[in-house]
Amino acid sequence: MTQLLLPTSTAGSLPKPSWLAQPETLWSPWKLEGQELIDGKQDALRVSLQEQQTAGIDIVSDGEQTRQHFVTTFIEHLDGVDFEQRRTVKIRDRYDASVPSVVGAVSRQKPVFVEDAKFLRQQTDKPIKWALPGPMTMIDTLYDGHYKSREKLAWEFAKILNQEARELEAAGVDIIQFDEPAFNVFFDEVNDWGIAALERAIEGLKCETAVHICYGYGIKANTDWKKTLGSEWRQYEEVFPRLQQSSIDIVSLECQNSHVPMELIELIRGKKVMVGAIDVATNAIETPEQVADTLRKALQFVDADKLYPSTNCGMAPLARAVARGKLNALSAGAAIVRNELLG
Repeated sequence: MTQLLLPTSTAGSLPKPSWLAQPETLWSPWKLEGQELIDGKQDALRVSLQEQQTAGIDIVSDGEQTRQHFVTTFIEHLDGVDFEQRRTVKIRDRYDASVPSVVGAVSRQKPVFVEDAKFLRQQTDKPIKWALPGPMTMIDTLYDGHYKSREKLAWEFAKILNQEARELEAAGVDIIQFDEPAFNVFFDEVNDWGIAALERAIEGLKCETAVHICYGYGIKANTDWKKTLGSEWRQYEEVFPRLQQSSIDIVSLECQNSHVPMELIELIRGKKVMVGAIDVATNAIETPEQVADTLRKALQFVDADKLYPSTNCGMAPLARAVARGKLNALSAGAAIVRNELLG
């Protein structure tokens, strides 16, 4: 893996071009179909990669250009889930959403993102990171009428994710990241079986693995929820001790403009930490100095060789110019601190 000090990356999604999907919208429908859509997704992936490279991002991704949503696009490719048979459930105890139903045993007949990952690998020599939904966040985005047990369903998804992850690794992916915003909500379940399910998903992988735990996109349901969390957000305290003991290599978390006490990072000492130094819930573009300040604070609790500057969460709902500005700020801020460290 890259030996560069403070290698930068994004947490996941980047805005899609307006010719592919409606900008600044989650779950935005595709504007193309058939072969045009396949070509359009590849073009968008190229553009997204180009924007990351131009901004000086060190560990690049697909910007999630080929998927409509970070969870459901993976689930759509599995057997046992009916997208026609929808039910309304509360997502992460915050907002109602119409979701598909689990109607039978879940399984994966074919790879979901592997061809996209191979395509990305052909386009760049940089280290690449690929995001997958984590088992607990997957079950939180469904109505389960079959297993009737969150733990059983999570375990089945973990096995499926492991199949996909092994093929992504074989396709040349350097870091596989599992998105688990649900880890900030269901603490008892995380400690009882959530981290164990995540370990099942990474079983046998030789590439680096990451778990991304954030406070969500900058959508109203999330920002309203954040207002109820008080002046200090200590959710990480509930799950970090167990995560520190796990075999996950990297923990990705939210720090910029959040009320997460920075000293909580001490609880995962020894892990690599993707420190979110870019706020995705605002259109205000950080200055390089603001980014540098967040990174300096984090360095009190994580060794410099384990600090990976990143964004708080995905940037799909932002305007492209805003996302571009934020990527530039992330790189410039990391460069300031890198130069300080290297003297």
